[in-house]
Amino acid sequence: MDNKLKVGVIFGGRSGEHEVSLRSAESIINALDRAKYEVVPIAITKEGRWLSSSEATRLLPSAVLAQADQHVAILGDPTERGLTYVSGKQAADERGKLDVVIPVLHGTYGEDGTIQGLLEMADVPYVGCGVLASSAGMDKVIMKRLFREAGLPIVEFVHFLRTQWEADPLLIETQIAAELGFPCFVKPANLGSSVGISKATDAKSLGEAIRLAAKFDRKLIVERGVDAREIEVSVLGNDNPQASLPGEIVPQTAAFYDYKAKYVDDKGARLVLPAEISPELTAEIQQLAVRAFQAIDGAGLARVDFFLEKDAGRLLVNEINTMPGFTSISMYPKLWEVSGIRYADLLDQLIELAFARHREKSRNQTSYE
Repeated sequence: MDNKLKVGVIFGGRSGEHEVSLRSAESIINALDRAKYEVVPIAITKEGRWLSSSEATRLLPSAVLAQADQHVAILGDPTERGLTYVSGKQAADERGKLDVVIPVLHGTYGEDGTIQGLLEMADVPYVGCGVLASSAGMDKVIMKRLFREAGLPIVEFVHFLRTQWEADPLLIETQIAAELGFPCFVKPANLGSSVGISKATDAKSLGEAIRLAAKFDRKLIVERGVDAREIEVSVLGNDNPQASLPGEIVPQTAAFYDYKAKYVDDKGARLVLPAEISPELTAEIQQLAVRAFQAIDGAGLARVDFFLEKDAGRLLVNEINTMPGFTSISMYPKLWEVSGIRYADLLDQLIELAFARHREKSRNQTSYE
């Protein structure tokens, strides 16, 4: 009898971080222990089409372990719940139910609560944050408001809608210059991996930066530029989360840690693991990371990014990523590696946390009689 857990790995998606998701999924699929798990790769194209497992693996940057051709569907039968996969192309072919899902989707339509809502409705355990934490963590404006409510130190910011800027660009740009000054960073409110982010140093570059960010989102955020060290921490857990040792990112070839430095140019940044900071500062950063995780009601995993101002020494919470990059060289798994947890063991723990969260939610009464 096959007692392996059936693990669906969902990747790709309708997002500017589609390619990043492919790299993360490739690493996860190859690292999952085949003695414990039967892996069902599930890709979503940039157009939103769901692919069978054989089509999905062809989408990945390089080869992964061979997979049978499996199709995944949500059953319409009211007596059944969950995600069912069919091996083969005929309705009479072998069926199976996914035990757990790893949604390795970065950015919109995946990290923002949408796929989490689908999995909640299907009653399938899944790795990572729930609907609320995912959506709050994706929207930088909502995220920062929650951080501020929790008493966490954050960078000053201004936010506005694309339509507001299009209606009166001079008004918006004058407000930014007056309230934040230069330099400042312009970002889409709902995206990650530094997609659409640029640094503005004057009025001219500010307009160019807003035009770029406006291509990716209807809501935009501008943050005051800070001369700071960039520190990152990984968080793992559900109701009692733990923080890893902090790491530092030192940009080498760019003004900040941009998309190219993260994923294209292997010399774009130097990673210092663990960060060369005092034990007291390490403890403070870890404590703030856990508080940020709890402020959005996080679960499973997240990476929390900090600024440590070089002159004032002030520590600022920049943002939280509820489904951070998960390649073998990404900061989230690397930080746990230097903290004593290997990549494959980290995946085991995340799957166990998914089941634990599902069991806890299953205790909720859903009728009032």
